[in-house]
Amino acid sequence: MSKHYPIKAAVVREPRAPLVLEDGHIEAPRPDEVLVRVVASGVCHTDMVVRDQLFKTPLPMVLGHEGAGIVEAVGEAVTEVVPGDHVVMTYMWCGHCHTCESGHPAHCENMGALNFGGGRLDGSHATTDAQGQPVHDHFFGQSSFSTLALANEKNIVKVDKDAPLELLGPLGCGIQTGSGAVLQALGVKPGSSFAAFGTGAVGLAAIMAAKIAGATKIIAVDVTPSRLDLAKKLGATHVVNSRETDPVAAIREITGGGADYTLECSGRAPVLRQAIDALAVLGQCGIVGATPEGTETPININDLMIPGRRIVGIVQGDVVSKIFIPMLIEFHRQGRFPFDKLVRFYPFDQINQAIADSEAGVTIKPILRMPA
Repeated sequence: MSKHYPIKAAVVREPRAPLVLEDGHIEAPRPDEVLVRVVASGVCHTDMVVRDQLFKTPLPMVLGHEGAGIVEAVGEAVTEVVPGDHVVMTYMWCGHCHTCESGHPAHCENMGALNFGGGRLDGSHATTDAQGQPVHDHFFGQSSFSTLALANEKNIVKVDKDAPLELLGPLGCGIQTGSGAVLQALGVKPGSSFAAFGTGAVGLAAIMAAKIAGATKIIAVDVTPSRLDLAKKLGATHVVNSRETDPVAAIREITGGGADYTLECSGRAPVLRQAIDALAVLGQCGIVGATPEGTETPININDLMIPGRRIVGIVQGDVVSKIFIPMLIEFHRQGRFPFDKLVRFYPFDQINQAIADSEAGVTIKPILRMPA
């Protein structure tokens, strides 16, 4: 019988129900897997989307997909890390489909099954509850709302031991998504104009990245004054409260005709339409906001075709995390990417309060500290 490790995990058993901390067990790593003792895990909007079953994933499940921790054990085929290494966990990808092999693992053809399927690609899972009953896991290839998480060598990123480990988990999803959308997927150019629609963790990460990229007009659009104030401190040159002002008209006035790049971060269909309408000729709109399955929005086709505007769907910033996350850590070390200003820490047993604070806009990026 294979070895099992005791865990404490936050389990969602019913749609829209609070997460419950439960005792359970997790399997030892398979040959290509890495067992991580979680130090801290960010809380992301996608966790709430799945809790509420706006994305149909199997329940019960251990959520969490912004984990950072210390390697506890590795499978015999793992070569990149050893026990004691510090790692950030990120999204899972298969490595053998055409999209992965072409350098775009964030758009892996098996993305749905690997990240939202509730187990490994073969359908197996590693977690059982206190009664020995199976619990779905491998959420984003990690399920980091747990004291131990089982990841794969593909979706762990080794980081320097002098980096602030408990701060780094959100780099694996939300922060990576916003900054990668700007620096990688859209390729924002020096001297250009950029607008972020929504200034949660993803939008604010995009604003910081747009400053790094050299954009000279960086516009934050939101309805919360405190978030707009923070956006100005992080690099926004202009802010628009869309509850008070038409953001399309405001952006056209600020930029002299429209933004070169816009990023829809809110997951709201009417806001996506605004982000498209605010584009300049040949402008690009990136979509990163998670919407309920089946969401649609009307688009004037001629307003896209004739001005040559582009709409780009973006997952995880379209980045290769093993390259991109260390780059973000170095930007942070240099003081150029102060994502720590978005963060508030919570004990693991306050997970539902952390989620509530995120949903209420009280906290931009909650991070759960696991018990020692």
